[in-house]
Amino acid sequence: MGSLGWPELLIIVAVVVLLFGARKLPDLARSMGASAKEFRKGLEEGASEDEDEASS
Repeated sequence: MGSLGWPELLIIVAVVVLLFGARKLPDLARSMGASAKEFRKGLEEGASEDEDEASS
């Protein structure tokens, strides 16, 4: 199992454009960015809670 190359990525992008349409892609990217930001924030909060529990 190798990593994805350019041809595979182009096929994936083409399928995404066909499924969601060009107009929806900016909204989709924005929502994915926001969810990734919230996920990282949750991980950081969980790690700080674990450190607090370990120190007490």
